[in-house]
Amino acid sequence: MILACHNIEKSFGEQVIVSHGSFHIEEREKAALVGVNGAGKTTVLKMIIGSEPLDAGDVILAKGKTIGYLAQHQAMQEGSTIYEEVRSAKADIIEMERQLRSIEQELKSLSGDALNARLETYNRLQSDFEAKNGYACESEIVGVLKGLGFTEEAFSKRTDTLSGGQKTRVSLGKLLLKNPDILLLDEPTNHLDLNSIAWLENYLINYPGAVLIVSHDRYFLNRVVTKVIEIERGQIQMYMGNYKAYSEKKQMLRDARLKEYLNQQREIRHQQAVIDKLRSFNREKSIRRAESREKMLSKMTPVEKPLEAAGEMFFSLEPSCVSGNDVLSVEGLSKQFDGQILFRDVSFDIRRGEHVAIIGDNGTGKTTLLKILNQVVPADSGSFTLGTKVNIGYYDQEHHVLHDEKTIFQEISDDYPTLTNTEIRNTLAAFQFTGDDVFKEISSLSGGEKGRVSLAKLMLSEANFLILDEPTNHLDITSKEILEEALNNYSGTVLYVSHDRYFINQTASRILELVNQTFVNYIGNYDYYLEKREELTKAYSEPVSSSSGARGSAPSVRFTAEGSVSESKLSWQEQKEQQAKERKRKNDLKKTEEEIGRLEERNAQIDHELTLEEVYSNSVRCQELALERSENESRLEELYERWAELEI
Repeated sequence: MILACHNIEKSFGEQVIVSHGSFHIEEREKAALVGVNGAGKTTVLKMIIGSEPLDAGDVILAKGKTIGYLAQHQAMQEGSTIYEEVRSAKADIIEMERQLRSIEQELKSLSGDALNARLETYNRLQSDFEAKNGYACESEIVGVLKGLGFTEEAFSKRTDTLSGGQKTRVSLGKLLLKNPDILLLDEPTNHLDLNSIAWLENYLINYPGAVLIVSHDRYFLNRVVTKVIEIERGQIQMYMGNYKAYSEKKQMLRDARLKEYLNQQREIRHQQAVIDKLRSFNREKSIRRAESREKMLSKMTPVEKPLEAAGEMFFSLEPSCVSGNDVLSVEGLSKQFDGQILFRDVSFDIRRGEHVAIIGDNGTGKTTLLKILNQVVPADSGSFTLGTKVNIGYYDQEHHVLHDEKTIFQEISDDYPTLTNTEIRNTLAAFQFTGDDVFKEISSLSGGEKGRVSLAKLMLSEANFLILDEPTNHLDITSKEILEEALNNYSGTVLYVSHDRYFINQTASRILELVNQTFVNYIGNYDYYLEKREELTKAYSEPVSSSSGARGSAPSVRFTAEGSVSESKLSWQEQKEQQAKERKRKNDLKKTEEEIGRLEERNAQIDHELTLEEVYSNSVRCQELALERSENESRLEELYERWAELEI
């Protein structure tokens, strides 16, 4: 066990964050801390690192272990570049290398005992340098930066010119390179594109230390964690497994408690009715029977009714009218900024009822495309046409559709003047704004609160074509699930940009990937995209050229709802063979990961058993366990190599 929290307590005034909360993290374990916004997840992380005092309880870190923390907001050294900032994480290795080079120069002028003494120091330093993988230091730094989405051209950017998201990525890179024994990560996937999130997933899965993650990215949690720690209404519960297993187990337990509660309530009502009937007879014998039943009823241990999920918003989408079948037609659209081409000569159609997700790396132009369609920015060339009776509802991730100087109430009443005060308050209450909350100014709201105001306006718009830019940003998991349900029940058309793979999987019927200045079309959800990505990207998207700033021209390809393309480049038989190979690879990879997990868990159990007095005092048992662990380690080495081959 590397970290344990015993009976921790924390309150802010009357608001209880944690009451008698306990959980633990084992070595190499990957765990998630989940809960709705405001439940206290970040506060728990701060209590663990000591920046927030505990009201009661203990936080215990195993002796000699180090801890690393990634906060949601970062501070940077002034004047340093991205590369210099991240490289500072390896300051001890860099200093060691400087000393080695210095001693090498000294050795040229030394002899005798002085030479031998200096050589001894040199050999010791070199041994330490090699043990810390010093020769791979620079390549490790570059690998982490590229994995987090920084190009080599960006390495020289000054950190004081970076956005909040870029600073978070720099801080994450520094933290990963420090290799602490336990990582505490607060929303690490915020501001990462899909490729960077996938890279981080694999990095954390193979990270040699323990990890505790706060995240609302369900796809990410399903891949990375093996334990979920839930904080709800001040109570902490632990569940083994990934997020999906936790969600299913929690629902199963809640259903069982609800059934038990309802059965008991039914029995209480039945017994009370019998008691009332017996008393109505007003005879000595019947009254004694009634009293006997009352005693039995009083001894019954009451089952508490399961609480509903805290702070759920209510959200439904209903278009005011039905649009024509052809909702959007884009012809030869192109856009560039500061000489950088985002996309060139792209064409596609969207039909009524489609749910289309746009995905791609950061900076490829996804948000810009939505802004063009909403006439916020102009296209350089090309055009787009909206169909008959199309009424757009736009959700802007930067919330420019909101007015900072207005209150929440004014924001709704000014845009929808026909609504009564009661109707406005009821609408805002559905989005968790009650009482005096409705008089908060927009400028004072958090990102999540602004998102809920924008969603409220979207619901009231009764639009039949929704254009959404990162609609799940700042939403907790419960709110995401409510939004997913609303979109899946929506009869209109949806076009959205998102990095939330779970959300895309649940809501998209089609995916457009913006890559190499063009769109690649996938008729299916995110799982289908993963299955087809390699072959379709290669077939229909030209690679980026190596010329400075310019990219290779991409063919203009029109995609329709049926998913037809200009020409077929892979035969049906080739596609089937590739799909079969990919399914086998995924199956082998899953089995390998499961065996690795089982052996690592067994080794952790052995390590624990060896700390028990009845075991370490028994030499025969110690030898048996040591032999088993050695065999497990040998098998794990084979499995790690096999995993690396399959993961490619």
